[in-house]
Amino acid sequence: MTEGNFVDYVKIHVSSGNGGSGSAHLHREKYITKGGPDGGDGGRGGHVIIRGDKNLWTLFHLKFKRHVRAEHGGNGSKSRSSGSDGSDEYIDVPLGTVIRDTETQEIIQEITEDGKEYVVAEGGKGGLGNWHFKSSTNQTPRYAQPGIEGKEVDVTLELKVLADVGLVGFPNAGKSTLLSVITAAKPKIADYEFTTLKPNLGIVQYRDFKTFVVADIPGIIEGAAEGKGLGYRFLRHIERNSTLLFLIPADASNIANQYEILVDELRRYNPEMLDKDRLIAISKSDMLDAELKAELKAELDENLNADYVFISSVAQQGLTELKDRLWEMLNRKPD
Repeated sequence: MTEGNFVDYVKIHVSSGNGGSGSAHLHREKYITKGGPDGGDGGRGGHVIIRGDKNLWTLFHLKFKRHVRAEHGGNGSKSRSSGSDGSDEYIDVPLGTVIRDTETQEIIQEITEDGKEYVVAEGGKGGLGNWHFKSSTNQTPRYAQPGIEGKEVDVTLELKVLADVGLVGFPNAGKSTLLSVITAAKPKIADYEFTTLKPNLGIVQYRDFKTFVVADIPGIIEGAAEGKGLGYRFLRHIERNSTLLFLIPADASNIANQYEILVDELRRYNPEMLDKDRLIAISKSDMLDAELKAELKAELDENLNADYVFISSVAQQGLTELKDRLWEMLNRKPD
């Protein structure tokens, strides 16, 4: 799927079905006088249901679907015949979708399991037929209940990609190149900033057929909190990651400083992001000879308060160690 087909935010107006009206029919049949009330109940209006689908990874199919309406319930009829229930309307969404009330921005529900359903708008109940109201003092009720109207609500669907590892780094740090090497993903790669404009997912094949998922989000820059660059729009996609992999090139002027800037931007976006496990990958390290690497390692040990590994996506150096470290962090037992 192309970048242009990735949609992670849509607003939809949903309307459930109205309940059908009960019938006020009085039984009429040859040779039977005063047959009495036999009006049936109205049918329930259709629900609007949001359902998780593991085969979806974007909200693109809802991009141009601004209104979703469920079917109305049928009216009751004679011989106590109930009206048919209105058909429910399903909205399939990828796992990781957050449902918000558009007006209040309150989170209504999160869809994280395949097949999980949430009724976002209940259909109206059908009205009772007149046979419910007969009594010894009112043997011929000529009235029935109308159906209850359905509900209308504006909802916002916001996708937060479900992945194990989130890649964090400045533009052109080599995140897309790393993803293309350790997974089968084919992200756009070029020698200019912001080549990645949409999140990319890749599945890492580990030892003994084990796998884990890595998410590459567009690069953030200093000042993203003020809307510079692409701002914070895509950071929601690493909120659910248990591990963050910071990618900083070996030729950066100050690796420790770049790391602190990235951490500060995450802190300003959501302080809880700093509770996740973190690992730094020093990319493009094939440019370093043994002497330069030793000098850089001594500098990092002194100034960098975090674990790190040296890698090169192009030369495919240090990738096995990187996978081992990530797998160990992902499967670390909580204290």
